[in-house]
This record gives sequence, structure tokens and C-alpha cells, in this order.
Amino acid sequence: MDEELYSRQLYVLGLPAMERIQEAKVLLCGLQGLGAEVAKNLVLTGVGSLTLHDPHPTCWADLAAQFFLSEESLGRSRAEASHAQLAQLNEAVQISVHKGDLTEDLLRGFQVVVLTDSKLEDQLKVGTLCHKHGVCFLMAETRGLVGRLFCDFGEDFTVVDPTEAEPMTAAIQHISQGSPGIVTLRGGPFYDGDMVIFSDIEGMVELNSHSPQPVRVQKDGSLEIGDTTTFSRYLRGGVVTEVKRPKTVRHKPLDIALLQPQVVAQNTQEVQRAHCLHQAFHALHKFQQLHGRLPKPWDPDDAEIVVGLAQDLEPLRGTEEESLDGALLRTIVLSSAGSLSPMAAILGGVAAQEALKAISRKFMPLDQWLYFDALECLPDEKLLPSPEDCHPRNCRYDGQIAVFGTGLQEKLSCQHYLLRPKAEVAAAAARRLNPDLQVTAHTYPLDPTTEGIYDDSFFSRVHGVVAALDSFQARHYVAARCTHYLKPLLEAGTQGTRGSASVFVPEVTEVYRGPASDSEDAPYPVCTLRHFPSTMEHSLQWAQKEFEELFRLSAETINGYQQQTCTSPLGTDWTGTLALLQQVMGVLRTRPQTWRDCVVWALGHWQLCFHDSILELLRHSSSDKVLEDGTLFSSGSKKWPHPLHFDPNQDMHFLYILTAANLYARMHGLPGSQSRPALRELLKGLLESDPTPQNLFSAELGQEQLKELQETLDDWRKGPPLKPVLFVKVGSQDGVKNWVSGEVRKQGSLRTWVSSRRGCRSSSLPLHLGRTVWQRREMVATQPQNCTEACQWPTGGHAERCHCSVDTPVIWAWQDDDSNFHVDFVVAATDLRCQNYGILPVNHARIKQIVGRIIPAIVTSTAVVAGLLGLELYKVVSGHRSRGTFRHSCLHLAENHFMRSAPSAPAVQSFRHLEWTSWDRLKVPAEQPERTLESLLAHLQEEHGLKVEMLLHGQALLYSSGWSFEKRAQHLCLRVTELVQQVTGWKPKPGLKVLVFELSCEGEEDETAFPPLHYEL
Repeated sequence: MDEELYSRQLYVLGLPAMERIQEAKVLLCGLQGLGAEVAKNLVLTGVGSLTLHDPHPTCWADLAAQFFLSEESLGRSRAEASHAQLAQLNEAVQISVHKGDLTEDLLRGFQVVVLTDSKLEDQLKVGTLCHKHGVCFLMAETRGLVGRLFCDFGEDFTVVDPTEAEPMTAAIQHISQGSPGIVTLRGGPFYDGDMVIFSDIEGMVELNSHSPQPVRVQKDGSLEIGDTTTFSRYLRGGVVTEVKRPKTVRHKPLDIALLQPQVVAQNTQEVQRAHCLHQAFHALHKFQQLHGRLPKPWDPDDAEIVVGLAQDLEPLRGTEEESLDGALLRTIVLSSAGSLSPMAAILGGVAAQEALKAISRKFMPLDQWLYFDALECLPDEKLLPSPEDCHPRNCRYDGQIAVFGTGLQEKLSCQHYLLRPKAEVAAAAARRLNPDLQVTAHTYPLDPTTEGIYDDSFFSRVHGVVAALDSFQARHYVAARCTHYLKPLLEAGTQGTRGSASVFVPEVTEVYRGPASDSEDAPYPVCTLRHFPSTMEHSLQWAQKEFEELFRLSAETINGYQQQTCTSPLGTDWTGTLALLQQVMGVLRTRPQTWRDCVVWALGHWQLCFHDSILELLRHSSSDKVLEDGTLFSSGSKKWPHPLHFDPNQDMHFLYILTAANLYARMHGLPGSQSRPALRELLKGLLESDPTPQNLFSAELGQEQLKELQETLDDWRKGPPLKPVLFVKVGSQDGVKNWVSGEVRKQGSLRTWVSSRRGCRSSSLPLHLGRTVWQRREMVATQPQNCTEACQWPTGGHAERCHCSVDTPVIWAWQDDDSNFHVDFVVAATDLRCQNYGILPVNHARIKQIVGRIIPAIVTSTAVVAGLLGLELYKVVSGHRSRGTFRHSCLHLAENHFMRSAPSAPAVQSFRHLEWTSWDRLKVPAEQPERTLESLLAHLQEEHGLKVEMLLHGQALLYSSGWSFEKRAQHLCLRVTELVQQVTGWKPKPGLKVLVFELSCEGEEDETAFPPLHYEL
């Protein structure tokens, strides 16, 4: 398996499920827009083989939602026309086209059969045969703004892993001897009936080998288990872990489920609406059987016929008799002729996820019908389109025109939106899907450093922003720009099978109010990390701190000492400096010169971390110490350590030396080695000559050792600067971007920062390894004009200067991979630390996910969220919408949760006679000659009754009523732009139309936040 290709998906599904998916055979019938979405999702997910079946010729209406088809496809069978582009998505998937009939023998050769947008008689025929032979069957269809999905996985389908969540764990505080035994926990949300196992318990060791057993949760959160009377007395430690249990699903075949539908719904109102949609679909199929066609778009006569057919249908069994909503039925039928890309994306994403559930037996499948409608996208009744307005035009948008008419289509063709995914790749893909689309790729980041690019002029040309950003910091910034420029924001995100889509419309809805920042892991107490870790997370944070101190902070410390003129490296605050110097020097008395020296250092540091320091801790502490409350110091979750003895034959021992030595070599600008046999041979010789290397300095330094430290450091300062190794998040370039962006902000601009780096040696920059250059245009900007293309992109494994100019630094950024030793070092250090303390470690992939803050991702939830945003785009573009028509959406495909709700209204604030929301601002029109500060303050008091006490521009205070009379007078007489320039050094940029100020006024309360003051230039 190509784990790099499926890396994000593996975090969602896991390796066993992925292996089952890669062996699966799937038949997909129907290649209109919905079928194309299902096919795309399954191919990108990596199913073993996908067989396509759709002999129908491509028509103009297909092009509205079927992105694999083009005008050149007209007349060709949809399956054959889609085959080539599907195959390009994933070479590992075998894709074929079946041109014959759907026979019983054919169906038996597949694990899953998916029918999309098919006739009812075909659905019943194929569904019956699949149920008979134990083939999982899915049926999905869309009609305009309504859609449905049906699942039949048979009468005895076992779900091996029902949920997406990791098994719950909790540390044990105490276990009683009794019947039943009571387990007191340190947290842990368990539920009655959960099956659990125990591990790492000292004393009552019988539970460690006990089979999974059920628990009952007491009011205080403790767990009641079986009889522990005869077990040994509990001493300390231990973890209780949930054991996931398989579940069995029993589905009815389609012919029975049509008359007795089981629908997925959150409340009674949703159930009733789903039943109405169920009968509407049935009536639409009846109409098609009778007339050989679907109802014409917005044809009232056809609509009345379908409504009559629905009302004549046999009542649904197993439900209270419900009268059908005639108005709802009529609206469904009138808009049912069209094919919409967002609806295809939503239903196609869910259908593909259900197919994956059938294949992998991971996550609970739908039970059994899912109905979805977005009829709120239609305009008010007075503005509904006419049949003539929806007549086909023989163009690629006919499917969309059939639902909304030509008016919305014309508005869509004039829209300009800023999208924030991967710009260049997305632009190229969008052009392939629709050659009529005009796309401009902007590769500069959208952040405070690029406001000169994304300025007033830029935002005046766009109608809105669509964003799918990875951090809350970025989301807040983009949302603030949309609020500033009064632009609608369509914002979405996914995590695994979870997703959300939100819409924020100026003056209609609330503004974006996500979490203030990304949820970083709170640091654990230093004592816990250093001496008594009890969880894998403690060990992992310790390992990350090790990386930071060994390969970045220590190098920066020594580089700083090289630039000092004082004779002592210790200065006034020498405690932290000593610790860093001790680690970076280790067993070496001179600066390393060879790969062997680096291995010697790594071996010595291994001895210090996992053996010597543990012995030192045991000498100063006792596990039998009794605290004031009578409990043992080592009770509860506290684990007592034991030293490790180095064994090069143990994987993690060896991996630590390999990674630490290579990182140490890179920090010193020395060549490393990835040869494992050579390293084993070297270690064998080193251990024979000196099996227990001693570090140069002890924890407590006397005057003699301080003098020796000074001499050693004097030797180290003679060489070139060390190269700090910057740990970059796995799978991203955030570390490089954040470091450079921080430096750019300090200098004020990229050009200034580049200039400030000229003449400095590139070795003073953090070390970056890899393949991808961040912002290539910025990279080229740092090169002299005579620099050649070949020398601009170094092929070596470290940051290096351009060979044409030794004064020009090159920043070499990358998407982290397993060959740079970053993650492997953290994995090995975490594992060894866990061994020290008897903590169960987790696998490499989980640590990589935690360290890199990798967001699990799967194409199915991405497709659904994209479709949900598309629906909101229809509403935003059509204009003049009430808040109740917009929707915030949340979904969790693994657990079949789908929630949509109207956004809140913008909160209203008031001050005396003024009222405003976050979308409002105080506008001050431009004047000639320009206003002085005194004139501006007078204007605010006359127009709005606001007596300004403080005026700020960004972080700069321009005026305060608390200043002395002289200082106020100096500011009041200045023109506003002169004042800003004098206080901040700001210079007006071409095209700038507005200066933004913040106010604090007399009489305001603590919670008052006045609207921003927009001072027009």
C-alpha cells in the first residue's frame, strides 16, 4: 500500500479497513452528476476495482453536474466518456466499463453494487438480486433540490468497528477488593455495558490478564466490575481501556423498505418531511412509468398530475397516518427536472461513504433511507421561474437552468470569488472541468504581510470569499477582511468524517466567531514531564522538548556565545544555559569532526537520558514514601521508573542512535549516514571499547567544572556557526512559513528582510530539508540576476548558499518525510521514555499524527461539505435573502449525523442613541483640504454624539484625552494622515481608500465595542 498516497485517509479508516478497501470490487450503474461524484470518491479512496455501467448517451443537461464530461462527449455513452479521466485520478484502481445487461451472474461478482438516478423497476430488480446473494446494495438519486439514498447490506451484516472515536482510556486511582470490585478513576467517560480491559496494574495483577469484562458506571464515575475478593491487593498504577464490540445490522430489501421506510432523522418533524419526500419520489417514478419521461421544469400541469399520484399512493406501513403536504409536493415536482452539482456532491459523498462502510465494515451504515432537500435555495414565490425561463438552451448549464431559470445563471456568470484552497493546482483543475471559467491563481498567503496585494482595489473586484483554512488564526483573519470589506464568506472545514459549512452574509447573519486560536495541547507540569510521566502524551511532550533543546536551542545558544565579546558564556542567568551546553556537548570534549563523533555523542546521550538520569532520580526518591494523607507517593497514576540498558539489537534503541546522530551531524554541518549495517558495526566497536560512556559535566557544577566548561566552549566557538534544526510540522510547511513570516513582520516587509539577510551566512538560518520551495517567487527574489535556474534549487539535503553569490541565503522548505529523522527521533525518544516508566506506547503513525497535528481527511466528507457550500452560494448570488433561508451545516458521516440550522442574526450593541452590529462602521467622508484630528473629533461629536477619549490606529495610540494639554495640542493640529505617519511611520500606498481607527469614548461601559471608524481618503 502506498501509505504516502493514503496518509490522511489512513488516520480515518485505519490499516485493516484500507486493506479491505483495496481488495474490493464495486459496480457503479449510472454516470450522471451523482454517479460521477460516487465514482470520483471511490477511486480517490483506492477501491480495488470499479466497474462502470451507463450505456446512455451524453446530453447537454448532463454537463451541469458531470465534471468528467464535456461538449466533445455529447452522443457518447456516459460510462465510456468518463472512463479515461477517472483512470487518471488513481492508477492503483482498476477501472473498466461493462456494456451489457445487469445479469444475476454479473451482480454476484461484486461486493457492492451502487445504482444512481435509475428507474424504479431497475432499482427493484437489482436490489432483489443483491439481497438474495448477499451483495451490499446502494441506491441514490437526486431530483433538482431533493435527493435520497437507500442502503441494504443484508439481514446479517457485521460492523467490526462501529465508531470513529479511539477507544476510551483512563488512569486508575484505586481498585477495591470486593464483590463487586470498584475501580476509582482519574477521569474517563465510560458508560454502562462498556467492555474494558486492564493493563499496567501493580499489585492486583490478575486483572492485567483478564478477558474483557462489562462495567457499570456509578454516580461518582467509578466503575463496578466483577468479583475481586480473591485478587491481590491493589498497589498502584494501571490503565482501563475500552474494547470496541462488533455490532450486527439487519436491513430489509428495497421492495419491503419502499412500503415501510426506516428513515434517518433527528426529530419527528424531519421524519414527517422525509415521509413526504419518500412519497414524492415514488410518485415521480410513477409519472415516468406512465409518460415515459420526467415532469417538465416548472410545468404546473405536470406538477398537479404528480401530486395526484402521490396522494393516491398506498399509505406507508408502520407509521401514523399522515396527510401529505401538497405545497411541498408541488414545489418538489416543479423543480425536479434539473441536475445540480452541489446536490450531486452531497449525495455522492454520503453514498460513497456508505459503500466504504459496506466494504470495510467500519462505521455504522445508514438505517436505511436518508432524505435531503435544499428547497430553501428557491426564491420567494413571487420570483419563481416560469416554464419558458427554464426551457433547455443546449448549453452545459441546462441542468441548472431547469431549477433556477436563466436569471440566476446570468448572475453566476458575472460573479468573482476569492477561493482559498491550493491555488495553482485548484485553478488548473477548475479550468479542466469548465473551460468557460476564468480563474486566476494567487499564490501569496492571505495574511497581514500581504495586505499590499490583497488591498482595497483587490477586494472591490470580488463578490465574496470561499475559504477552507486549516487554522482558526487564518480563519479569523480572513473573516475579519470580509467584515471590513462587507463581503459574504462561505467557510468550511473537515476532520475525518466530520464536516461543517457555514455562511456569513453582511448585515444579515452573524459574523464568524470561531475559537480564538487553534487548540494547542496544554503543557504538562515540568515535574511530571521530567520525573514522573504517566501517559504516552507526557512522554511525547518530553521527546518534543528534547528535540527542541538538543538541535535548535543549544545551537542558538552557542551561536550567540560566538558573537559575544564577554569572557563568560554564563552571564547572569546561567542555569538554563548550563543545561543546554551540557546536552549539546555530552561526552565530547572537542567539537565533533566526523560521523563517528556524532554517534559517540548520541550513544552518550542515550546513556544519560534513559539510564543515568533514572538512577539519579531513584537515588533521591523512594516509592515507599508516605504522604501526609497516608497514601503512598507512588500511588495512583504515578509510575516508578527503571533504567534501561542499551541494546543495539532492540529497534527503538538503535533508531534513537541513528536519528540523534544524524540530526547532531546536520546541526554541525557534517555528513550523516543512513546505512544501518554500517552503524551497527560502528556501535559494536564503540561498545567493546567503552560500554558506558560518561558525560562531560555532571548536574551540579563546581568551580573546576565551570572552568573546564569555559575552556570547552572556547574550543567550540572557533568553528563555523551551528545550524539550528527547526522541527517543521509533518505534512505541512507551517514551521518554515511561521518562522519566515515572523522575521518578515519584524522587518516590515519581505524586501527589507531579504536585504537584512544579505551578507549573513546561511548557516545561521534554521536548517530545512526537503523538496518543496515555499513561495518560489520570493525565493527567486533573493537571487542575483545572473543566477542560473540550476543553482537556484540546491539538490543537497540541507540549507545552502547559492553558488553564484555567497552572500545570498536560500531558504529551503519542505513537506516533512520519514527520511529527515525528525519524526523518527520523536518516536524513538517517546517509546524509550515509555519503556522507562512502564507506559504502553502507541504506534509510529499515531505519534506522527500528534506531532505533526495532521488533520485526518477523507474525500467523502470533503465532497459533502463542498456541496453544502455550493447551495449557500446559490442563495448569496441570488441576493435579497432573509436570514431564515441560509444554513449552517454540521455532519458526521461515521455516525450518520446531519444537522442544518439557520444562522443567528448579528448581535446588536447600543450606546445612548446609537445601535450597531459587527457589520457596521462609522464613515467619515473625505474632504479637501484634509481634516485635522481636531476636525475629525468634532465631526464625531456633532454627527454621532461621541466624545472621543482615545483614538487608535492598529496598536498605535494617536490621541488620548488623558495627555497633557501641550501633547494634545501637538496632535490636534495635524492632518489625520500626517498624524498617522508621524506616530507609526506609515506611508500611504497607491489605491488605499480608507484608514481604519478604533475609538474609546466618554461614558462607554467595559463591554462596549464601538464600530470601527472608516476614514475615507
